[in-house]
Amino acid sequence: MASVQTLTKSFSGWVFFCCCCCLPLLLTSPLHPKGPGLASTTHHVCKLRKINFQQPYIRNRTYTLAKMARASDQDTDNRLIGQQLYVNVRENNRCYMMKRIAEIVVNDVLLTEAKDQYPYAEEVAQFLASLTSELSRCKFSGHKEHIEKNLEEMKSKMKELGENGKTKAIGELDLLFDYLENACTDAPKKGGNKKKN
Repeated sequence: MASVQTLTKSFSGWVFFCCCCCLPLLLTSPLHPKGPGLASTTHHVCKLRKINFQQPYIRNRTYTLAKMARASDQDTDNRLIGQQLYVNVRENNRCYMMKRIAEIVVNDVLLTEAKDQYPYAEEVAQFLASLTSELSRCKFSGHKEHIEKNLEEMKSKMKELGENGKTKAIGELDLLFDYLENACTDAPKKGGNKKKN
């Protein structure tokens, strides 16, 4: 009989201990879900390594190509790549947005007749294509309407400008380079978004 009372007391002591000490710890400990499409997996797929942008060779090629195209750009009023691309776009979707812009510039501009007109066009196209390939699993989060609207505005402005639209896109490759770096790497780059918008 005494042993049953001892057992009951020690059992109730354990129940008390678990309720008062262990349960609050379990309830307040952060859980990190690891599943496809969750925030923990989305973050790193929308990032590029800083080293991609620290290669002087490709940076020089990109900036030189942009400078050459700007020399024959007749239109100084319009801008294709600038802060207007980010209107109503959440910060965590900016890398996705710049990935899409880079894809458009590679496919619709650099890999057209421009690759025969401009030196380095093919090299820069390959570089940008390698970045968009690295970002292939980078998806938007939330609503896509603003992203699509801003992309459409950029594409229709480029189309409206005709042949000069492509020249302008090439002339803004330095901006694209900087915007991609700022949106898709962790460390901010000096001067990227400071250029006139």
